[in-house]
Amino acid sequence: MNLNIALLPGDGVGSEVLDQAVKCLQAVEETFNHHFVYKEALVGAIAIDKKGNPLPDTTLKLCKEADAVLFGAIGDPKYDNNPEATVRPEQGLLKLRKELGLYTNIRPVKVFPTLIDNSPLKKEIIAGTDFIIYRELTGGIYFGEKKTNAEGTVASDLCEYSEKEISRIAHLAFKAAKNRRNKLTLVDKANVLESSRLWRKVVTSIGESYPEVSLDFLFVDNAAMQIILNPSQFDVILTENMFGDIISDEGSVIGGSIGLLASASVGDKNALFEPIHGSYPQAKGKDIANPIASILSAAMLLENFGLFEEAMAVREAVDKSLKKGVVTQDLDNKSQYGTKQVGDFIADNIVDSEDDFNMNDENIDLGKSTII
Repeated sequence: MNLNIALLPGDGVGSEVLDQAVKCLQAVEETFNHHFVYKEALVGAIAIDKKGNPLPDTTLKLCKEADAVLFGAIGDPKYDNNPEATVRPEQGLLKLRKELGLYTNIRPVKVFPTLIDNSPLKKEIIAGTDFIIYRELTGGIYFGEKKTNAEGTVASDLCEYSEKEISRIAHLAFKAAKNRRNKLTLVDKANVLESSRLWRKVVTSIGESYPEVSLDFLFVDNAAMQIILNPSQFDVILTENMFGDIISDEGSVIGGSIGLLASASVGDKNALFEPIHGSYPQAKGKDIANPIASILSAAMLLENFGLFEEAMAVREAVDKSLKKGVVTQDLDNKSQYGTKQVGDFIADNIVDSEDDFNMNDENIDLGKSTII
């Protein structure tokens, strides 16, 4: 298969983790005889610094012409800590989602058995956790009308949804549940918000077309508790933009590191894949950022084009790195492996997937891998 992939490294450690994802895609090309073309562009704080715009026109054009977008991370403290800033890195990502019509964000939350002790939660609580969050991505309060009075003392953000916006993501979530464990949970605040009541009405109606899928409802505050108290009860979670933003980050805690979770943002024509972690500016240039979430995002990219065997090869190589302890310090504070070494190990085990771990055990305790 031939694919044109737009690369948006963004800010902070974005370029470091993205490099490892590309390394793994190149290993897939070599192993499975595909041809991917990569073109890089600016987005976020670095784009503001160089172009005065968090999403330059050239970047948007590249993304629209690409088959898929692989994204790094976005954000910079100099904007985060300046409430007066009128142009922010995150505006670039929000505009990109809107312009590409990426109305569904898909975030898997799964506990890796080898890392179960890394979680701050008891392993008997999180064992067997495997759910996926479908978050509406281009509507709601993030995109609603924003107002501030002349004195700057009163502000408002409008949360608005249409039946069309709700139904298109609801169908995707129900279809996902059909292919999983036939359970869908709508998370809302229908006891307070009119927009949530519309979500319940539309999703309930659509649910009649999927009789094999069990549909239940949770208020977002209760859902936030249940994700911690009993995460294995969930299969597919469907929710609106802001609630999804919050609970998906909460879900990342279950596995013990936000550096493990990938995501896909999809629409009718375009798709973007990114780790859910932020730009982690404190780690920039230190070779300590966990690249696994970015690599698993590349696996989701492959799946999007029906390359399931290739995606499985990436996932199996990631599993080998976890089982062998070839991980960054967020997963093992005694590890001497860096971002690049982890990426190298995973990529090499995609190419030589039949080789058992492909590593010299005598050197592993020293944090040095010898590729055989």
